[in-house]
Parts: sequence; C-alpha cells; structure tokens
Amino acid sequence: MKFISLTVVIYTMSVAFSFAQKANPVKIHIGTYLGNEERNYYGNEAPSKLDTLWRTYLGEGVSPAYGNPQKVWKGAGWTGQPLVVEENGEIFLIQGAFDYNLKKIKAETGEIVWEYRFDDIIKGTGTIWENAQPESPENKYIIIQGSRRGVKKPINAKYCPSLRGISFYDGSELWRMNVKRTISYSRDVDGSALVIDDTAYLALENGLFTVFSPDPENTEMRNGMMQPKIYKEIPFFLPEDTLRHGRNIESESSPCFLDGRVYTTSGSGRVYGYNISKGLVDWVFGIGADLNGSPVVTSDSCLLIPVEKQYIEGRGGVFKLDPSKDPDNCVVWYYPVEDTAWFHWEGGVIGSVAVNDRYHTGSESNLAAFVGVDGSLVVVDHKSTDTGKLVLGPDNKQEYSSPRVVFTEETGGTISTPIFTDDRLIVPLDSGLYLYEYTSDHKFRLLDKIDGIQIDATPVVWNGKLYVASLDGYLYCFGEKR
Repeated sequence: MKFISLTVVIYTMSVAFSFAQKANPVKIHIGTYLGNEERNYYGNEAPSKLDTLWRTYLGEGVSPAYGNPQKVWKGAGWTGQPLVVEENGEIFLIQGAFDYNLKKIKAETGEIVWEYRFDDIIKGTGTIWENAQPESPENKYIIIQGSRRGVKKPINAKYCPSLRGISFYDGSELWRMNVKRTISYSRDVDGSALVIDDTAYLALENGLFTVFSPDPENTEMRNGMMQPKIYKEIPFFLPEDTLRHGRNIESESSPCFLDGRVYTTSGSGRVYGYNISKGLVDWVFGIGADLNGSPVVTSDSCLLIPVEKQYIEGRGGVFKLDPSKDPDNCVVWYYPVEDTAWFHWEGGVIGSVAVNDRYHTGSESNLAAFVGVDGSLVVVDHKSTDTGKLVLGPDNKQEYSSPRVVFTEETGGTISTPIFTDDRLIVPLDSGLYLYEYTSDHKFRLLDKIDGIQIDATPVVWNGKLYVASLDGYLYCFGEKR
C-alpha cells in the first residue's frame, strides 16, 4: 500500500481551496471602454437624481504636458471610464488614475482594495479578459491597461513598458509590453484593447496597430521584461503624413468589431478596417483630421466617427459610415459642428458618440448623442436624414446628407462622452454633469445636474448608481439618497 503524507494532503487541499476562493464566481458587466466590442453599452440602470453617495480621492501625479514639465494631474480624465465587475455577489470598479495607480474599488463604499503602480499617469480605460485556461487563479481575469510612457523616460528611451497585464484578483503584474519608438511623438497607450477569443487588438500611440496574445502563458523574457507574444504590427500612418501632421500621428482610440473587421480611428486622419480572417487591412476611409474618439457600431451595422477640427479645411463633427460599402461610397451622413476654439482644440468632436441602440430594439428610437467643442449637446435620429439638406464635409468640398436633429442644448464644452440607458441620457462636461430623461417620442427633460466639477472622463452606470472620475481628484458615486 502506498502511504501519502497527511501534510501533503492538507497542503493539496489548501491549494485547491485557495484556488476555489480566488476563482470566485465573477461576472464582467463592463469589461472594456464603452462596454463591449461594439462600444455601445454603458450599464444597466441609471439613477433619477445626482445625490453624492460617496466620493473617493484618487490622488494626483506629475506628468509633462502643454509645455509644463511639472504639470499636476488630479483624479482621472479622458477616457477614464470605470470597469464594472461582480465578484462573489459584490460589485467592484477598476479605475485608472493620475496618481499612476490602477485601483480595484468597492462600488458600494468607494473603499480601495488594491493598487498597482505604473510609471506615469493613467488616462485610458482598461480591458478585462477572461482566460479560458489559466495556469493559476491570478491568470484567470487579466486587466490590459495602458499609461503614459513614464515621467522620467525620454521619447527615445530604449524601453517603454506603457501597456501591462494585471491580475484582477490581487493586482499583481503578469506582463508588460515595450511600446516601440516610431516617428510618432508618443509612446503612451490611451486606447482600450479589443479581445476576441484569445487575441487582443489595439493601435498604440506609436501608431502601430498591434495584434498580440494577452495570455501570460504566451509571454517570454525580452529586454528584462516578461512580454506578451506579438503576432503583428501594422503602421497606421504613412511617411508622407508627417508633411501635414508632423509627428502627431498617434492612435488614441479604442477599436471596435463589426462583421469580421476591427475598426480603428487614427491620428493620421484615417479609419482603418483590419480583416481578421485575412490578417490585413482591407478597408481605409480618409478624413484628414486628427481622430481621437473611438468608432461606435450602430444597430444597422454602421460606424459613428467623431471628427476633430485639426488639419482640415472644413468643420469637424460626426460621420456615419457604412463599411459594407467601398470607402468612396460609404458615407451615410455628416453632422458638422460650429468652429469654436476651446483650450487647445480648434473645434469638432473629441469624445465618442453615444447610441441607445442596445436599450431600444425598435425602429422608433435610434438616437445618437455627442457634444462638440463648441459647447452644444446634439441628439440625432441616426437612421433618418434631413430631407433635402446637404452639408459640407471636413474637406469643405464634398457635400453629404445630414441626420435629423431631435434635441439640442447649449451645455458647455467637453472632450468626454455622453452615455444612454433606456430612458436616461447622461452628459459629463467641463463644468459639471447633466442628467436627462427622454421618451420614445424624443422629448427630453433635465432631471438633475451638478455644477462646479470638471469631468473629462466617461461615466458608467450600474444598479441605479452613476460612477465618474473628476479632475478635482475624486471618483464620485451619484444616485438617489434613500
């Protein structure tokens, strides 16, 4: 008979129990920027009031910007949307912050559970990937998170690990990616990766569209860092782009997925469609502007593209494109906003476009909302055009149809992104936060608003509460006090 040490048995049982504990039932509710692979889901239920239920100080950090080498950043900003994850029946938020730390936070109280420190401020939103075959509990749910390149790292530094894989359970580091030097002025990572099955897609701010494995099992030691396996790197710029854009050819947006392609907007002024099955870019729509906002998929399989004013003759605004058609004939409509300089933006729309398609399956309500640098909130019926009305496009030459406007209001400028639910529209602004109620016949009513807090980040809602970070240093939870 073969005897087994009781110590070994107890240890084995302990390890198994530890794994079971860490492998608590987890539901990823909002696991990437704007909720899903189409970038059009913002949570299940919004509040009816904006009472402050709690606020948690996120901290501050120094990072050079706008000619100031000692600029102090507080809280969190663009895009800065919290991720929402349920673990063992409790809701947690994953929030990147300007104090260089990624944080896991209890959604009920604002208590910080763990922090992981980067080398610079965190601007973008992460993505949580569920690993189907993890080697260990820590590898089951992986947060793919970017940051700025590092406060003490020059642009030509040999190594710049501004994209990393972090364990959701305990905040431990699983891998880091060296973001390569290119002709782009940036080596930051602002975008939120798109993960399909076990492959991640993201255009980094060095302008390289990068296809890689987020699995820690596919890492290898390179340059003294455990780095993920990279399958492809495709430049989303041309050498001649520097004649017009200089080195401002970075990609800051989060890619979306539609009908077999991954779509990304680029600072070089194009919308790129990467065909997954072919492994190459086979659809490109040129606009010319510095495109910052993320493409959003509509229920009729089109893309909504925000257009900044920079580098174009005409006005910035929003395109609706049908990528099932060739790029020369893909424009469904264009909505130009007024040219208004604001801070260092010349005009146009910086944030992404919100749609209510995930909340209304009927044809009676297909709304898209955005706020321009000019300070106007605009809500359109994205499936209808204004009969007989033509507008000039970004080149100030080509004319396009324009969507039917159902609501507009002067709210003040923002670079943030509004969000919808089934009967709410939430608009974050440089001067506060607006909460609207709307009906199926497109009647909008202001339910509540907050003045005096500056918001660049995108909010999220869950179970009747609204979570959003501010530039005053705090993450806020708003809702109705009972």
